[in-house]
Amino acid sequence: MSFPDPIAVFRTEAAELLEQIEAGLLDLNVNLGDKDQVDAVFRGLHTLKGSGAMFGFEALAAFTHHCETAFDRVRKGEVPATHALVTAVLEAKDHMRALMETPNGDHEAQSERLLTNLRAAVDGTGVPAAAPAAAKADNRTLFKIRFSLPQNAMANGTNPLPLLDELRDLGECRIVADRSAIPALDLLAPTDLYLYWEVELLTTQPRSAIDDVFIFVMDEMQLEVTEINPEAPKAAAEAPVEAPKAAQPEAVAPKVAAPAPAALTDNKPNKAAENVRVPAEKLDELMDRVGELVIAQSRLSQLAGGSGDLQLRAVSEDVERLSGELRDTMMVLRMVPVAHLFSRFRRLVHDLANETGKTIELITEGETTEVDKSVIERLADPLVHLVRNSCDHGLETPEERLAAGKTQAGHILLSARQQAGEVIITIKDDGRGINKDRVRAKAESSGLIQPNANLTDQELYQLIFQPGFSTAQTVTNLSGRGVGMDVVKRTIDALRGTINVASHPGEGSEISLAIPLTLAIIDGLLVRVGTGRYVIPLSAVEECLELSIEEDMRSRGRSFISLRDSLVPFLRLRDLFRTGTKPDPFQKVVVISTGSERVGLVVDQIIGDHQTVIKAMSKLHHDVATFSGATILGDGDVALILDVGHLVAEGQQQEAHLRAAG
Repeated sequence: MSFPDPIAVFRTEAAELLEQIEAGLLDLNVNLGDKDQVDAVFRGLHTLKGSGAMFGFEALAAFTHHCETAFDRVRKGEVPATHALVTAVLEAKDHMRALMETPNGDHEAQSERLLTNLRAAVDGTGVPAAAPAAAKADNRTLFKIRFSLPQNAMANGTNPLPLLDELRDLGECRIVADRSAIPALDLLAPTDLYLYWEVELLTTQPRSAIDDVFIFVMDEMQLEVTEINPEAPKAAAEAPVEAPKAAQPEAVAPKVAAPAPAALTDNKPNKAAENVRVPAEKLDELMDRVGELVIAQSRLSQLAGGSGDLQLRAVSEDVERLSGELRDTMMVLRMVPVAHLFSRFRRLVHDLANETGKTIELITEGETTEVDKSVIERLADPLVHLVRNSCDHGLETPEERLAAGKTQAGHILLSARQQAGEVIITIKDDGRGINKDRVRAKAESSGLIQPNANLTDQELYQLIFQPGFSTAQTVTNLSGRGVGMDVVKRTIDALRGTINVASHPGEGSEISLAIPLTLAIIDGLLVRVGTGRYVIPLSAVEECLELSIEEDMRSRGRSFISLRDSLVPFLRLRDLFRTGTKPDPFQKVVVISTGSERVGLVVDQIIGDHQTVIKAMSKLHHDVATFSGATILGDGDVALILDVGHLVAEGQQQEAHLRAAG
């Protein structure tokens, strides 16, 4: 049995803590008076410091301690929360990540610079403030503390020694360990904790400071704190603290009952058991196995369908049902909310606002929308480019916005929603909009289009995704080289997605990305064209119609069908694939759509639905735009999966050319 690397586990949990700290800081930056966020940031820093020290990341723990101290002063009302403090700690948070990832690197100069900025943000002088406890040296209080941790605390990663060190930091401290619950040697478990601690603490700090020491273990521990008469704390503190009688060697517990600390955990469920951390690689491997099972089930169904054995058919139906349920469960396991993706853009917008001198507000909607984790990972870079573009090119400066009758703050909306088998992610701003004349002029000068070419707005806007295309008059650190939007286009195409652009001068722009929910297993519609079989993603199918030979002949030259008072262009896949076969007597038209665009695909036969395990195309076929992948059928043959976005775009181009010619 293999155990996870504790350092790797720490890095994973530390990364989550850093994300929580960043989210709390950004929330605090919006409302500096939010005490809950101050407490949340303090707790995150406190936990990160303690965990870092426990796992040997001393530089991280020491650096984080300064940030924790700053927020402790804010929490106690000694200094106010300011935008400068938030900015300083955000920058320090990035440095904490570097200290976590490369603990042996040369970080001394950067640490000193950031700490200087932090001190300046806290007190405005750049000099560390004197400890406030010095002013209360003559007003100390004696506390008697008795506490114990759960028996499985150390096995779960909680070390009591840092807790005792934090108590010592509060003032004069005497500590005695109560060993009365330690069992006989043959009953002792090395990973269990059997000690109680009795502490006498003389401090200027309030009772809340003691609670803060145990803030992260409070729910599972036993804690008793008694405040002694403050009139005579010193005399009581000077009296020697005797070990309790139960702590003497002769009082060692006999070889019987379980120790008392175990009772503290028996009454509460183990919260850590509610969630299990699983490496992404294992999920990918499990998905591959489920995919192979789906293919095997398809073969079994085909064999059972051609057999007269009723028992075989019954088993086949059971396997089909179970594999479908397993597939659905596996898909749910891989789905993650887009909130994980959206949260990182709050920091990006905050930094871009500081860099551009603009006032920018980010609004997010639909954070609970779930997408396959592999899709989420690949969407990060395109969205970064789109958000940066909106901040730099789209939004005006505060002066320009006020002159245009707008609010001083620009707004960027990042939203997500599900539509059939796709997730639609939209980036919308209320800026100046896309200058169509400038786009056309740049496209003509670059040779992308002919002068005075007749293009729709959508076709014109799609030109901004061409490699090297940029209408920026100057190159900045943010944009202007014409690289970012090309990356967006290539990534979305690789995800079998589509991009739709809308813009209104003076009102802003909206870019929508339509992405499949998953890249692994989909429901498909299996069709035949000539002698070949193909799969159309079922989520894109609207309806199926019959096309007779007479109707096919009448439509030659115009390729339109009338569908409820609207004309829909269609493509003859037999001609597109050059099958060289004659059409079936009664062909079918499968109407597919992406967003508001529709196109019909003429096929010879609709075979039926098919659970499709998507296999990537080989490198030799990476430039074949008509197909997005392949799958293995039940009889072992390979069927190509049609790229719906490409076919719809081709159908719309055909429609535009026919209308222009007519």
